[in-house]
Amino acid sequence: MNRLRSFIRSRYPWAMGAGVVLAASFPKIGIAGFAWIAPALILLSAIGKSPKQTFRIGYAAGFAHYLVSLYWLLLIPVTGFPILGWFALAVYLSLYPALWVWLSWRMFPARMDSSAGTSTFQAWSEQFLSVPWSRRMAWCLFSAAVWVALEMTIARLFSGFPWNLLGSSQYKITPLIQIASITGIYGVAFLAVWTSLSILCAVMVIIRKPTIRSAWIGEIILPAAVLLALYGSGYHKLVQPERQRPELKVALIQPSIPQTEIWDRQESSNRFRQLIELSGQALTNEVDLMIWPEAAVPGLIRMDDDISQPILDLARKHKVWIIIGADDFKPHPGAVKLSDSDFYNSSFLVSPEGEFVASYRKRNLVIFGEYIPLAKWLPFMKYLTIITGSFTPGDRVVPYFLTDLHTRISPLICFEDVFPDLVPEYVSEDTDFLVNLTNNGWFGEGAAQWQHAAAAVFRTVENGVPLVRACNNGLTCWIDSAGRMRQIFRDAQGSIYGPGFMLARIPLLEPGEKRIPTFYHQHGDLFGWTCVGITVIQLLRVLLQNRKVRRAGTTQPVENTVDKS
Repeated sequence: MNRLRSFIRSRYPWAMGAGVVLAASFPKIGIAGFAWIAPALILLSAIGKSPKQTFRIGYAAGFAHYLVSLYWLLLIPVTGFPILGWFALAVYLSLYPALWVWLSWRMFPARMDSSAGTSTFQAWSEQFLSVPWSRRMAWCLFSAAVWVALEMTIARLFSGFPWNLLGSSQYKITPLIQIASITGIYGVAFLAVWTSLSILCAVMVIIRKPTIRSAWIGEIILPAAVLLALYGSGYHKLVQPERQRPELKVALIQPSIPQTEIWDRQESSNRFRQLIELSGQALTNEVDLMIWPEAAVPGLIRMDDDISQPILDLARKHKVWIIIGADDFKPHPGAVKLSDSDFYNSSFLVSPEGEFVASYRKRNLVIFGEYIPLAKWLPFMKYLTIITGSFTPGDRVVPYFLTDLHTRISPLICFEDVFPDLVPEYVSEDTDFLVNLTNNGWFGEGAAQWQHAAAAVFRTVENGVPLVRACNNGLTCWIDSAGRMRQIFRDAQGSIYGPGFMLARIPLLEPGEKRIPTFYHQHGDLFGWTCVGITVIQLLRVLLQNRKVRRAGTTQPVENTVDKS
Protein backbone atom coordinates (compact mmCIF):
# COMPACT_ATOMS: atom_id res chain seq x y z
CA MET A 1 0.00 0.00 0.00
CA ASN A 2 2.83 2.40 0.86
CA ARG A 3 4.52 1.64 -2.45
CA LEU A 4 1.26 2.32 -4.29
CA ARG A 5 0.86 5.66 -2.53
CA SER A 6 4.46 6.51 -3.31
CA PHE A 7 3.92 5.64 -6.97
CA ILE A 8 0.83 7.86 -7.16
CA ARG A 9 2.65 10.74 -5.50
CA SER A 10 5.51 10.34 -7.95
CA ARG A 11 3.20 11.77 -10.63
CA TYR A 12 4.04 8.99 -13.09
CA PRO A 13 0.40 7.87 -13.30
CA TRP A 14 -0.64 11.47 -14.02
CA ALA A 15 1.99 11.75 -16.73
CA MET A 16 1.06 8.43 -18.31
CA GLY A 17 -2.60 9.44 -18.30
CA ALA A 18 -1.66 12.68 -20.06
CA GLY A 19 0.30 10.65 -22.60
CA VAL A 20 -2.77 8.51 -23.29
CA VAL A 21 -4.84 11.66 -23.76
CA LEU A 22 -2.31 12.83 -26.34
CA ALA A 23 -2.46 9.45 -28.11
CA ALA A 24 -6.26 9.71 -28.27
CA SER A 25 -5.98 12.88 -30.35
CA PHE A 26 -4.74 10.75 -33.28
CA PRO A 27 -6.77 8.26 -35.33
CA LYS A 28 -8.46 5.88 -34.80
CA ILE A 29 -9.84 7.57 -31.69
CA GLY A 30 -9.11 10.94 -33.25
CA ILE A 31 -10.42 13.45 -30.70
CA ALA A 32 -8.56 16.44 -32.15
CA GLY A 33 -9.30 18.67 -29.14
CA PHE A 34 -7.15 16.48 -26.89
CA ALA A 35 -4.05 17.78 -28.70
CA TRP A 36 -4.86 21.25 -27.33
CA ILE A 37 -4.83 20.16 -23.69
CA ALA A 38 -2.41 17.20 -23.51
CA PRO A 39 0.85 19.24 -23.60
CA ALA A 40 -0.34 21.28 -20.61
CA LEU A 41 -1.37 18.13 -18.74
CA ILE A 42 2.08 16.62 -19.34
CA LEU A 43 3.85 19.73 -18.05
CA LEU A 44 1.48 20.03 -15.11
CA SER A 45 2.33 16.48 -14.03
CA ALA A 46 5.96 17.57 -13.53
CA ILE A 47 5.34 20.92 -11.82
CA GLY A 48 7.51 21.50 -8.76
CA LYS A 49 9.80 18.54 -9.45
CA SER A 50 13.59 18.52 -9.76
CA PRO A 51 15.19 18.56 -13.22
CA LYS A 52 15.89 14.81 -13.12
CA GLN A 53 12.35 14.09 -12.02
CA THR A 54 10.85 16.30 -14.75
CA PHE A 55 12.81 14.35 -17.37
CA ARG A 56 11.60 11.02 -15.98
CA ILE A 57 8.01 12.21 -15.75
CA GLY A 58 8.16 13.50 -19.32
CA TYR A 59 9.58 10.16 -20.38
CA ALA A 60 6.71 8.31 -18.72
CA ALA A 61 4.20 10.51 -20.57
CA GLY A 62 5.95 9.91 -23.88
CA PHE A 63 6.24 6.18 -23.30
CA ALA A 64 2.51 5.83 -22.62
CA HIS A 65 1.71 8.00 -25.63
CA TYR A 66 3.80 6.01 -28.08
CA LEU A 67 2.79 2.60 -26.77
CA VAL A 68 -0.86 3.51 -27.29
CA SER A 69 -0.63 5.45 -30.56
CA LEU A 70 1.67 2.88 -32.22
CA TYR A 71 -0.18 -0.22 -30.99
CA TRP A 72 -0.75 -1.26 -34.62
CA LEU A 73 2.86 -2.49 -34.76
CA LEU A 74 1.66 -5.43 -32.69
CA LEU A 75 -0.58 -6.46 -35.60
CA ILE A 76 2.37 -7.44 -37.82
CA PRO A 77 1.80 -11.17 -38.48
CA VAL A 78 5.14 -12.38 -37.12
CA THR A 79 5.83 -14.01 -33.79
CA GLY A 80 8.12 -12.13 -31.42
CA PHE A 81 9.40 -9.25 -33.53
CA PRO A 82 6.36 -6.92 -33.39
CA ILE A 83 6.40 -6.52 -29.62
CA LEU A 84 10.17 -5.98 -29.68
CA GLY A 85 9.94 -3.31 -32.38
CA TRP A 86 6.93 -1.65 -30.74
CA PHE A 87 8.70 -1.46 -27.39
CA ALA A 88 12.08 -0.35 -28.81
CA LEU A 89 10.52 2.41 -30.90
CA ALA A 90 8.59 3.72 -27.89
CA VAL A 91 11.78 3.64 -25.79
CA TYR A 92 13.56 5.82 -28.35
CA LEU A 93 10.76 8.25 -29.21
CA SER A 94 9.93 8.90 -25.54
CA LEU A 95 13.22 10.76 -25.19
CA TYR A 96 11.71 13.68 -27.09
CA PRO A 97 8.77 14.50 -24.78
CA ALA A 98 11.13 13.92 -21.84
CA LEU A 99 13.50 16.55 -23.23
CA TRP A 100 10.59 18.89 -23.87
CA VAL A 101 9.29 18.68 -20.28
CA TRP A 102 12.79 19.04 -18.83
CA LEU A 103 13.76 22.03 -20.96
CA SER A 104 10.39 23.78 -20.65
CA TRP A 105 10.53 23.76 -16.86
CA ARG A 106 14.24 24.64 -16.82
CA MET A 107 13.40 27.73 -18.84
CA PHE A 108 10.45 28.83 -16.73
CA PRO A 109 11.39 32.28 -15.35
CA ALA A 110 10.72 31.45 -11.69
CA ARG A 111 11.52 28.72 -9.21
CA MET A 112 8.79 26.10 -9.02
CA ASP A 113 9.77 24.26 -5.85
CA SER A 114 7.87 21.90 -3.57
CA SER A 115 10.73 21.38 -1.08
CA ALA A 116 9.42 23.87 1.46
CA GLY A 117 5.98 22.43 1.89
CA THR A 118 4.62 24.14 -1.21
CA SER A 119 3.08 20.97 -2.58
CA THR A 120 -0.44 22.19 -3.33
CA PHE A 121 -1.71 23.63 -6.58
CA GLN A 122 -2.65 26.78 -4.66
CA ALA A 123 1.00 27.25 -3.68
CA TRP A 124 2.29 26.40 -7.15
CA SER A 125 -0.15 28.82 -8.73
CA GLU A 126 1.20 31.56 -6.47
CA GLN A 127 4.75 30.82 -7.59
CA PHE A 128 3.62 30.54 -11.20
CA LEU A 129 1.81 33.88 -11.18
CA SER A 130 4.71 35.67 -9.50
CA VAL A 131 6.08 35.93 -13.03
CA PRO A 132 4.81 38.91 -15.08
CA TRP A 133 2.30 38.15 -17.84
CA SER A 134 4.71 39.06 -20.63
CA ARG A 135 7.30 36.57 -19.42
CA ARG A 136 4.73 33.83 -18.91
CA MET A 137 3.60 34.36 -22.50
CA ALA A 138 7.22 34.30 -23.67
CA TRP A 139 7.63 30.98 -21.87
CA CYS A 140 4.55 29.54 -23.60
CA LEU A 141 5.90 30.62 -26.99
CA PHE A 142 9.34 29.26 -26.21
CA SER A 143 7.97 25.88 -25.12
CA ALA A 144 5.99 25.68 -28.37
CA ALA A 145 9.18 26.40 -30.31
CA VAL A 146 11.00 23.62 -28.42
CA TRP A 147 8.22 21.17 -29.32
CA VAL A 148 8.63 22.06 -33.00
CA ALA A 149 12.42 21.78 -32.79
CA LEU A 150 12.13 18.27 -31.36
CA GLU A 151 9.65 17.25 -34.07
CA MET A 152 12.09 18.56 -36.68
CA THR A 153 14.71 16.28 -35.13
CA ILE A 154 12.39 13.25 -35.08
CA ALA A 155 11.69 13.80 -38.78
CA ARG A 156 15.39 13.63 -39.68
CA LEU A 157 17.48 11.70 -37.16
CA PHE A 158 18.27 8.03 -38.03
CA SER A 159 16.56 8.46 -41.42
CA GLY A 160 13.55 10.07 -39.72
CA PHE A 161 10.19 8.92 -38.35
CA PRO A 162 7.78 11.88 -38.74
CA TRP A 163 4.77 9.74 -37.84
CA ASN A 164 2.01 11.29 -35.71
CA LEU A 165 3.55 14.73 -35.59
CA LEU A 166 1.21 16.74 -33.36
CA GLY A 167 -0.20 18.79 -36.22
CA SER A 168 -1.49 15.71 -38.04
CA SER A 169 -4.09 15.20 -35.30
CA GLN A 170 -5.84 18.29 -36.75
CA TYR A 171 -6.17 16.95 -40.31
CA LYS A 172 -9.96 17.33 -40.25
CA ILE A 173 -9.83 20.98 -39.13
CA THR A 174 -9.31 22.11 -42.73
CA PRO A 175 -9.61 25.91 -42.29
CA LEU A 176 -6.99 25.93 -39.54
CA ILE A 177 -4.44 23.73 -41.28
CA GLN A 178 -4.15 26.14 -44.21
CA ILE A 179 -1.34 27.73 -42.17
CA ALA A 180 0.73 24.69 -43.26
CA SER A 181 1.11 26.30 -46.70
CA ILE A 182 3.47 28.74 -44.92
CA THR A 183 4.87 26.96 -41.87
CA GLY A 184 4.38 23.34 -42.82
CA ILE A 185 2.75 20.92 -40.41
CA TYR A 186 4.98 22.30 -37.65
CA GLY A 187 3.01 25.54 -37.51
CA VAL A 188 -0.10 23.66 -36.44
CA ALA A 189 1.85 21.94 -33.65
CA PHE A 190 3.19 25.31 -32.52
CA LEU A 191 -0.34 26.72 -32.27
CA ALA A 192 -1.60 23.71 -30.33
CA VAL A 193 1.23 23.78 -27.76
CA TRP A 194 1.12 27.56 -27.37
CA THR A 195 -2.63 27.44 -26.79
CA SER A 196 -2.34 24.48 -24.43
CA LEU A 197 0.18 26.22 -22.19
CA SER A 198 -1.82 29.44 -22.28
CA ILE A 199 -4.76 27.41 -20.98
CA LEU A 200 -2.46 26.14 -18.22
CA CYS A 201 -1.70 29.76 -17.31
CA ALA A 202 -5.42 30.52 -17.25
CA VAL A 203 -6.05 27.55 -14.93
CA MET A 204 -3.38 28.85 -12.56
CA VAL A 205 -5.13 32.22 -12.48
CA ILE A 206 -8.47 30.57 -11.72
CA ILE A 207 -6.91 28.58 -8.86
CA ARG A 208 -5.18 31.64 -7.44
CA LYS A 209 -7.98 34.15 -8.02
CA PRO A 210 -11.25 32.17 -8.12
CA THR A 211 -13.42 35.18 -7.26
CA ILE A 212 -12.23 37.30 -10.21
CA ARG A 213 -14.23 35.80 -13.05
CA SER A 214 -12.51 37.48 -16.01
CA ALA A 215 -8.90 37.38 -14.80
CA TRP A 216 -8.08 34.24 -16.81
CA ILE A 217 -9.11 35.79 -20.13
CA GLY A 218 -5.86 37.74 -20.37
CA GLU A 219 -3.92 34.47 -20.40
CA ILE A 220 -5.56 33.13 -23.55
CA ILE A 221 -6.56 36.29 -25.40
CA LEU A 222 -3.47 36.38 -27.62
CA PRO A 223 -3.47 32.76 -28.88
CA ALA A 224 -7.26 32.89 -29.18
CA ALA A 225 -7.03 35.99 -31.40
CA VAL A 226 -4.35 34.36 -33.57
CA LEU A 227 -6.38 31.14 -33.91
CA LEU A 228 -9.52 33.07 -34.80
CA ALA A 229 -7.67 35.07 -37.45
CA LEU A 230 -6.04 31.98 -38.97
CA TYR A 231 -9.29 30.01 -38.95
CA GLY A 232 -11.13 32.89 -40.59
CA SER A 233 -8.44 33.28 -43.24
CA GLY A 234 -8.46 29.54 -43.95
CA TYR A 235 -12.24 29.43 -44.13
CA HIS A 236 -12.26 32.35 -46.57
CA LYS A 237 -9.81 30.47 -48.79
CA LEU A 238 -11.90 27.31 -48.76
CA VAL A 239 -15.22 28.97 -49.67
CA GLN A 240 -13.83 30.62 -52.79
CA PRO A 241 -15.51 29.26 -55.96
CA GLU A 242 -13.41 26.64 -57.71
CA ARG A 243 -12.39 26.96 -61.35
CA GLN A 244 -13.72 24.49 -63.85
CA ARG A 245 -10.78 22.34 -64.85
CA PRO A 246 -10.12 19.39 -67.15
CA GLU A 247 -10.33 16.10 -65.25
CA LEU A 248 -8.55 12.78 -65.36
CA LYS A 249 -10.70 9.69 -64.86
CA VAL A 250 -8.84 7.40 -62.46
CA ALA A 251 -9.55 3.88 -61.17
CA LEU A 252 -7.89 3.05 -57.83
CA ILE A 253 -7.62 -0.67 -57.12
CA GLN A 254 -7.56 -1.87 -53.51
CA PRO A 255 -6.89 -5.66 -53.49
CA SER A 256 -6.76 -6.04 -49.67
CA ILE A 257 -4.15 -8.78 -49.80
CA PRO A 258 -3.31 -10.18 -46.33
CA GLN A 259 0.39 -9.87 -45.58
CA THR A 260 0.62 -13.59 -44.90
CA GLU A 261 -0.45 -14.28 -48.49
CA ILE A 262 2.10 -11.85 -49.89
CA TRP A 263 4.78 -14.05 -48.34
CA ASP A 264 3.17 -17.27 -49.57
CA ARG A 265 4.47 -18.14 -53.04
CA GLN A 266 1.68 -20.65 -53.57
CA GLU A 267 -0.87 -17.87 -53.13
CA SER A 268 0.91 -15.49 -55.51
CA SER A 269 -0.81 -16.72 -58.67
CA ASN A 270 -4.24 -16.70 -56.99
CA ARG A 271 -3.98 -13.16 -55.65
CA PHE A 272 -2.58 -11.91 -58.99
CA ARG A 273 -5.48 -13.48 -60.86
CA GLN A 274 -7.93 -11.84 -58.44
CA LEU A 275 -6.20 -8.50 -58.96
CA ILE A 276 -6.54 -8.81 -62.75
CA GLU A 277 -10.24 -9.68 -62.37
CA LEU A 278 -10.84 -6.71 -60.05
CA SER A 279 -9.08 -4.43 -62.52
CA GLY A 280 -11.21 -5.75 -65.36
CA GLN A 281 -14.34 -4.83 -63.42
CA ALA A 282 -13.05 -1.30 -62.85
CA LEU A 283 -12.15 -0.89 -66.52
CA THR A 284 -15.67 -1.60 -67.68
CA ASN A 285 -16.01 2.10 -66.96
CA GLU A 286 -14.33 4.69 -69.15
CA VAL A 287 -10.98 5.26 -67.42
CA ASP A 288 -7.84 7.22 -68.35
CA LEU A 289 -5.56 5.87 -65.63
CA MET A 290 -5.63 2.80 -63.40
CA ILE A 291 -3.45 2.61 -60.28
CA TRP A 292 -2.38 -0.44 -58.28
CA PRO A 293 -0.84 -0.10 -54.79
CA GLU A 294 2.63 -0.88 -53.52
CA ALA A 295 3.63 -4.57 -53.59
CA ALA A 296 0.52 -5.50 -55.60
CA VAL A 297 2.57 -7.50 -58.10
CA PRO A 298 4.30 -10.66 -56.85
CA GLY A 299 7.92 -11.21 -57.82
CA LEU A 300 10.06 -9.21 -60.25
CA ILE A 301 7.79 -7.90 -62.97
CA ARG A 302 10.52 -7.41 -65.58
CA MET A 303 11.65 -11.03 -65.26
CA ASP A 304 8.35 -12.90 -65.34
CA ASP A 305 6.27 -12.84 -68.53
CA ASP A 306 3.42 -14.60 -66.70
CA ILE A 307 3.08 -11.43 -64.62
CA SER A 308 3.99 -8.70 -67.07
CA GLN A 309 2.01 -9.89 -70.10
CA PRO A 310 -1.47 -9.86 -68.45
CA ILE A 311 -0.78 -6.30 -67.28
CA LEU A 312 0.43 -5.14 -70.69
CA ASP A 313 -2.53 -6.88 -72.37
CA LEU A 314 -4.90 -5.09 -69.98
CA ALA A 315 -3.41 -1.74 -70.99
CA ARG A 316 -3.68 -2.50 -74.72
CA LYS A 317 -7.21 -3.88 -74.51
CA HIS A 318 -8.64 -0.92 -72.62
CA LYS A 319 -6.29 1.77 -74.00
CA VAL A 320 -5.51 2.87 -70.45
CA TRP A 321 -2.43 4.13 -68.63
CA ILE A 322 -1.48 1.97 -65.62
CA ILE A 323 0.69 2.71 -62.58
CA ILE A 324 1.69 -0.36 -60.59
CA GLY A 325 3.79 -1.11 -57.51
CA ALA A 326 6.37 -3.89 -57.95
CA ASP A 327 9.94 -4.84 -57.11
CA ASP A 328 12.75 -4.11 -59.54
CA PHE A 329 16.43 -5.02 -59.81
CA LYS A 330 19.69 -3.89 -61.40
CA PRO A 331 22.48 -6.48 -61.86
CA HIS A 332 25.96 -5.61 -60.65
CA PRO A 333 28.67 -5.37 -63.36
CA GLY A 334 29.70 -8.90 -64.30
CA ALA A 335 26.83 -10.50 -62.36
CA VAL A 336 26.25 -14.19 -63.09
CA LYS A 337 23.24 -14.76 -60.84
CA LEU A 338 20.21 -12.80 -59.74
CA SER A 339 21.48 -12.35 -56.20
CA ASP A 340 24.32 -10.25 -57.61
CA SER A 341 21.93 -7.34 -58.05
CA ASP A 342 20.56 -4.30 -56.32
CA PHE A 343 16.86 -4.65 -55.56
CA TYR A 344 14.40 -1.75 -55.42
CA ASN A 345 10.91 -1.08 -54.15
CA SER A 346 9.57 0.46 -57.34
CA SER A 347 6.62 1.63 -59.35
CA PHE A 348 6.15 1.39 -63.11
CA LEU A 349 4.19 3.38 -65.69
CA VAL A 350 2.60 1.34 -68.47
CA SER A 351 1.36 3.10 -71.62
CA PRO A 352 -1.92 2.35 -73.46
CA GLU A 353 0.26 0.67 -76.09
CA GLY A 354 1.28 -1.92 -73.50
CA GLU A 355 4.85 -0.77 -72.88
CA PHE A 356 6.83 0.02 -69.72
CA VAL A 357 7.72 3.67 -70.32
CA ALA A 358 9.01 4.83 -66.91
CA SER A 359 9.86 3.58 -63.43
CA TYR A 360 10.51 5.19 -60.06
CA ARG A 361 12.55 3.64 -57.26
CA LYS A 362 11.67 4.43 -53.67
CA ARG A 363 14.24 6.78 -52.16
CA ASN A 364 13.36 6.81 -48.44
CA LEU A 365 13.41 3.26 -47.12
CA VAL A 366 11.88 1.95 -43.89
CA ILE A 367 14.60 1.22 -41.35
CA PHE A 368 14.54 -2.48 -40.29
CA GLY A 369 11.65 -2.97 -42.74
CA GLU A 370 13.42 -2.43 -46.07
CA TYR A 371 17.03 -2.16 -45.04
CA ILE A 372 19.27 -3.06 -42.10
CA PRO A 373 21.44 -0.14 -40.95
CA LEU A 374 25.19 -0.72 -40.61
CA ALA A 375 24.74 -4.38 -41.55
CA LYS A 376 28.27 -4.66 -42.99
CA TRP A 377 29.91 -3.40 -39.80
CA LEU A 378 27.43 -4.69 -37.20
CA PRO A 379 26.25 -8.13 -38.42
CA PHE A 380 24.17 -8.72 -35.27
CA MET A 381 21.75 -6.01 -36.49
CA LYS A 382 20.15 -8.55 -38.83
CA TYR A 383 18.68 -10.33 -35.80
CA LEU A 384 16.63 -7.24 -34.92
CA THR A 385 14.39 -7.57 -37.98
CA ILE A 386 12.36 -10.15 -39.85
CA ILE A 387 13.69 -9.16 -43.28
CA THR A 388 16.34 -11.36 -44.88
CA GLY A 389 17.64 -8.82 -47.40
CA SER A 390 17.68 -5.10 -48.05
CA PHE A 391 16.42 -2.84 -50.78
CA THR A 392 18.66 -0.20 -52.34
CA PRO A 393 17.31 3.36 -52.26
CA GLY A 394 16.56 5.16 -55.50
CA ASP A 395 18.59 8.24 -56.33
CA ARG A 396 16.17 10.64 -58.04
CA VAL A 397 12.63 11.84 -58.58
CA VAL A 398 11.01 10.40 -61.72
CA PRO A 399 7.86 12.18 -62.96
CA TYR A 400 5.37 10.21 -65.03
CA PHE A 401 4.11 11.86 -68.23
CA LEU A 402 0.79 10.73 -69.70
CA THR A 403 1.69 12.27 -73.03
CA ASP A 404 -1.61 12.07 -74.91
CA LEU A 405 -3.48 13.40 -71.84
CA HIS A 406 -0.98 16.25 -71.19
CA THR A 407 -0.68 15.13 -67.55
CA ARG A 408 2.34 15.10 -65.26
CA ILE A 409 2.26 12.91 -62.13
CA SER A 410 4.88 12.41 -59.43
CA PRO A 411 4.85 8.99 -57.71
CA LEU A 412 5.69 8.33 -54.06
CA ILE A 413 5.94 4.91 -52.44
CA CYS A 414 4.98 3.74 -48.96
CA PHE A 415 5.59 6.27 -46.20
CA GLU A 416 7.43 8.80 -48.38
CA ASP A 417 4.35 11.01 -48.15
CA VAL A 418 4.81 11.49 -44.38
CA PHE A 419 8.10 13.43 -44.83
CA PRO A 420 7.41 17.17 -45.04
CA ASP A 421 10.90 18.04 -46.29
CA LEU A 422 10.95 15.31 -48.97
CA VAL A 423 7.74 15.89 -50.91
CA PRO A 424 8.53 19.40 -52.27
CA GLU A 425 11.19 17.78 -54.45
CA TYR A 426 8.41 15.93 -56.28
CA VAL A 427 6.33 19.01 -57.08
CA SER A 428 7.15 21.29 -60.01
CA GLU A 429 5.15 24.11 -61.55
CA ASP A 430 3.48 21.74 -64.02
CA THR A 431 2.80 18.79 -61.68
CA ASP A 432 -0.89 17.92 -61.90
CA PHE A 433 -1.00 15.69 -58.83
CA LEU A 434 0.98 13.32 -56.62
CA VAL A 435 0.34 9.57 -56.41
CA ASN A 436 1.20 7.52 -53.35
CA LEU A 437 1.32 3.73 -53.61
CA THR A 438 1.38 2.09 -50.22
CA ASN A 439 0.83 -1.21 -48.44
CA ASN A 440 -0.31 -0.97 -44.85
CA GLY A 441 -1.53 -4.56 -44.96
CA TRP A 442 1.30 -5.30 -42.52
CA PHE A 443 -0.85 -3.76 -39.79
CA GLY A 444 -4.17 -5.52 -40.31
CA GLU A 445 -7.21 -3.33 -39.73
CA GLY A 446 -5.54 -0.97 -37.28
CA ALA A 447 -5.04 2.77 -36.96
CA ALA A 448 -1.94 2.89 -39.18
CA GLN A 449 -4.03 3.42 -42.30
CA TRP A 450 -5.80 6.45 -40.83
CA GLN A 451 -2.68 7.93 -39.27
CA HIS A 452 -0.81 7.57 -42.56
CA ALA A 453 -3.58 9.33 -44.50
CA ALA A 454 -3.77 12.12 -41.88
CA ALA A 455 -0.10 12.90 -42.49
CA ALA A 456 -0.62 12.86 -46.26
CA VAL A 457 -3.27 15.58 -45.94
CA PHE A 458 -0.56 18.06 -44.95
CA ARG A 459 1.59 17.35 -48.00
CA THR A 460 -1.23 18.67 -50.19
CA VAL A 461 -1.62 21.90 -48.19
CA GLU A 462 2.11 22.46 -47.89
CA ASN A 463 2.67 22.14 -51.62
CA GLY A 464 -0.69 23.23 -53.03
CA VAL A 465 -1.15 20.04 -55.06
CA PRO A 466 -3.70 17.16 -54.98
CA LEU A 467 -2.65 13.70 -53.84
CA VAL A 468 -4.11 10.35 -54.93
CA ARG A 469 -3.50 7.38 -52.63
CA ALA A 470 -3.77 3.77 -53.86
CA CYS A 471 -3.45 1.39 -50.92
CA ASN A 472 -3.49 -2.35 -50.40
CA ASN A 473 -6.05 -2.27 -47.57
CA GLY A 474 -6.75 1.44 -47.01
CA LEU A 475 -6.87 4.31 -46.84
CA THR A 476 -7.47 4.61 -50.61
CA CYS A 477 -8.63 8.14 -51.33
CA TRP A 478 -7.86 11.39 -53.07
CA ILE A 479 -7.13 14.69 -51.33
CA ASP A 480 -7.43 18.08 -52.99
CA SER A 481 -4.82 20.84 -52.86
CA ALA A 482 -6.47 22.37 -49.76
CA GLY A 483 -6.24 19.16 -47.71
CA ARG A 484 -9.86 18.06 -48.09
CA MET A 485 -10.44 14.32 -48.43
CA ARG A 486 -12.76 14.44 -51.43
CA GLN A 487 -13.36 10.72 -51.77
CA ILE A 488 -12.57 7.67 -49.61
CA PHE A 489 -12.95 4.06 -50.73
CA ARG A 490 -15.26 1.86 -48.68
CA ASP A 491 -16.38 -1.66 -49.50
CA ALA A 492 -19.96 -2.93 -49.52
CA GLN A 493 -19.87 -3.27 -45.72
CA GLY A 494 -18.65 0.30 -45.28
CA SER A 495 -15.12 -0.70 -44.29
CA ILE A 496 -12.04 1.10 -45.60
CA TYR A 497 -10.02 -2.14 -45.39
CA GLY A 498 -11.82 -4.46 -47.81
CA PRO A 499 -11.17 -5.23 -51.51
CA GLY A 500 -12.67 -3.26 -54.37
CA PHE A 501 -12.05 -0.26 -56.58
CA MET A 502 -12.84 3.44 -56.54
CA LEU A 503 -13.46 5.69 -59.53
CA ALA A 504 -12.44 9.31 -59.17
CA ARG A 505 -12.14 12.44 -61.29
CA ILE A 506 -8.95 14.35 -60.49
CA PRO A 507 -8.74 18.02 -61.57
CA LEU A 508 -5.79 18.93 -63.79
CA LEU A 509 -3.99 22.13 -64.66
CA GLU A 510 -5.16 23.94 -67.76
CA PRO A 511 -2.89 23.48 -70.82
CA GLY A 512 0.04 25.82 -70.31
CA GLU A 513 -1.00 26.71 -66.74
CA LYS A 514 1.69 26.84 -64.08
CA ARG A 515 0.98 25.96 -60.47
CA ILE A 516 1.51 28.86 -58.07
CA PRO A 517 4.04 27.64 -55.47
CA THR A 518 3.17 27.96 -51.81
CA PHE A 519 5.49 29.75 -49.40
CA TYR A 520 6.37 26.40 -47.84
CA HIS A 521 7.17 24.87 -51.21
CA GLN A 522 9.52 27.75 -52.00
CA HIS A 523 11.21 28.12 -48.62
CA GLY A 524 10.78 24.73 -46.95
CA ASP A 525 11.01 24.44 -43.18
CA LEU A 526 12.02 28.04 -42.55
CA PHE A 527 9.61 28.21 -39.61
CA GLY A 528 10.82 24.88 -38.24
CA TRP A 529 14.50 25.83 -38.49
CA THR A 530 13.75 29.12 -36.75
CA CYS A 531 12.31 27.16 -33.84
CA VAL A 532 15.41 24.95 -33.84
CA GLY A 533 17.61 28.05 -33.67
CA ILE A 534 15.62 29.51 -30.77
CA THR A 535 15.84 26.22 -28.90
CA VAL A 536 19.59 25.84 -29.41
CA ILE A 537 20.24 29.41 -28.23
CA GLN A 538 18.17 28.95 -25.08
CA LEU A 539 19.71 25.56 -24.37
CA LEU A 540 23.21 27.00 -24.66
CA ARG A 541 22.17 29.80 -22.31
CA VAL A 542 21.07 27.24 -19.70
CA LEU A 543 24.30 25.26 -20.04
CA LEU A 544 26.46 28.37 -19.77
CA GLN A 545 24.64 29.64 -16.70
CA ASN A 546 24.82 26.23 -15.05
CA ARG A 547 28.55 26.26 -15.71
CA LYS A 548 28.84 29.64 -14.01
CA VAL A 549 26.90 28.32 -11.03
CA ARG A 550 29.24 25.33 -10.67
CA ARG A 551 32.27 27.57 -10.85
CA ALA A 552 30.78 29.75 -8.13
CA GLY A 553 30.50 26.65 -5.94
CA THR A 554 26.72 26.74 -5.51
CA THR A 555 24.16 24.06 -6.12
CA GLN A 556 21.14 26.36 -6.21
CA PRO A 557 18.91 25.97 -9.29
CA VAL A 558 19.34 28.48 -12.08
CA GLU A 559 16.46 30.95 -12.23
CA ASN A 560 15.20 33.56 -14.65
CA THR A 561 16.92 32.03 -17.65
CA VAL A 562 14.41 33.29 -20.20
CA ASP A 563 15.52 36.47 -21.90
CA LYS A 564 14.01 39.32 -19.88
CA SER A 565 14.09 41.66 -22.79
